[in-house]
Amino acid sequence: MTVDVDVENRTGYAIDEDEVRRILVGVLRAEGVGEADVGVAFVATDEMAALNTEHRAVAGPTDVLSFPIDGRDPLAGNLPRQLGDLVVCPEVAERDGTPVPVLLVHGALHLVGYDHEVDDGEMLARQAELVAEVSGAAEPR
Repeated sequence: MTVDVDVENRTGYAIDEDEVRRILVGVLRAEGVGEADVGVAFVATDEMAALNTEHRAVAGPTDVLSFPIDGRDPLAGNLPRQLGDLVVCPEVAERDGTPVPVLLVHGALHLVGYDHEVDDGEMLARQAELVAEVSGAAEPR
């Protein structure tokens, strides 16, 4: 069983692709996902703003967007699971003081079905646990 993570960096920021993969694999395994494909793109603020407007009807850039596809449940016929894609804007993360590892955990939880806007705090509590477990980064204040 493997979790494959494809990382694309379209920014001037240095991204440790091995660390990105390690964090995402750790989160997904902790969430019971043993086999899946995930894409991660690191983008500049202008691209993130365009995506945020197009997909959420919110003007301006955000720090992370998640685009879930198959979710956590196994697919019939042993088809490979495509969890979806994460888009991270390091510039917004830096501006807001949110470590990129926290955004990776947050985005991965969305890919497996968590939604902090409707779940009475379950996702954010799980996020705090996983950030401590897999990233070594502190939660923002």
